[in-house]
Amino acid sequence: MLFSESMKKTTDFRNVYENGKSYANKFIVLYVWENGRSDNKLGISCSKKIGNSVVRHRFARLVRESYRLQESVFNSGLDMVVVARACARDASFFDIQESLLYLAGKARIKKNGGIQ
Repeated sequence: MLFSESMKKTTDFRNVYENGKSYANKFIVLYVWENGRSDNKLGISCSKKIGNSVVRHRFARLVRESYRLQESVFNSGLDMVVVARACARDASFFDIQESLLYLAGKARIKKNGGIQ
């Protein structure tokens, strides 16, 4: 990820959960909080309800790759947490990418504005 960092600290996740806004659809929940910096942080959360470690890691890889490919579309200065929902277990790459872009538009964090 060229313009972003991975979110790793529990305090960062908690800060986004408590202060940010959430947007949801069938596959994912997106929490967004403006961090006031010039770069973005992306965190991915996947509970054991989704499946075993192979399934959870696959979801994380899909989210990370879809964000990496569309990174230039997002505004800068954001902390984002992507949380998997139960039906994300069977989602394809395109489902995840479409969900992420749709929620980014809904949250108005895309460079060209809202929902497309």
